[in-house]
Amino acid sequence: MERTTSADGTPIAWHRVGHGPVVVIVGGAFSTAPDAAPLADALDARGLAGVTYDRRARGDSGDTAPYAPDRETEDLAAVIQATGGVAAVLGHSSGAVLALYAASRGVPMTRLFLSEPPFRFGVDEPAPDLPERLQALVDSGDRGGAVTTFQIEGVGLPAEMVEQIRQSPIFPGLEAVAQSTVYDATLTRDVSTPTVAMREVGNDVTVLLGSETFPILTAAAHRLVDEMPQAELVEVPESKGHRPDPAATAAVIAARVA
Repeated sequence: MERTTSADGTPIAWHRVGHGPVVVIVGGAFSTAPDAAPLADALDARGLAGVTYDRRARGDSGDTAPYAPDRETEDLAAVIQATGGVAAVLGHSSGAVLALYAASRGVPMTRLFLSEPPFRFGVDEPAPDLPERLQALVDSGDRGGAVTTFQIEGVGLPAEMVEQIRQSPIFPGLEAVAQSTVYDATLTRDVSTPTVAMREVGNDVTVLLGSETFPILTAAAHRLVDEMPQAELVEVPESKGHRPDPAATAAVIAARVA
């Protein structure tokens, strides 16, 4: 593990596997750098360098208030600079929203891969006060409540599934990153519909869509490609249930980066 420092002084922890062209992986809700390790290893097997990092308020990275989506763009820029200054970026889920937003804000990327970004385009939006309510839960010490509220209202998981998760061994790990639910909810609220700048980024863009995923993600992927003439849609059937398959995803990336 190495650390870099973001523009506001926040330490950001990152890991690198392999050599060759760098691909920085931006994880989605609740994910930390170890969750992306299998994908980084698959990129290494394809002759690329896979870089994972802990987004702020997660894992070994720090956090600095107040939050704004631009702070996370600065985090990503710091990681890219620390790993050589030139990188392709793969964002998954809310990480894809962040990656596209960062590209629109001028963070340098050679190519952009967006895996099932949860853009809603004004359809079935969560309540606009969700980030504030999540912060109130975290501040009161109810980190578990923040996790389950985000899962139900922000992600759209059924209450029965959320209760099963709450009773599972993984729940304490989710509570540990509860503060990040506020940040994901803020980011996806602020750019639930991509801005003009996001749709007109100069990067080549590949939108990745797996199988057996949420219908809203399928609709978002197709609409995003329709609105971005520089974007292509690539279906990855091996990726199921909103989880990118490492080997299949690495193959798509390597064909366009190596």
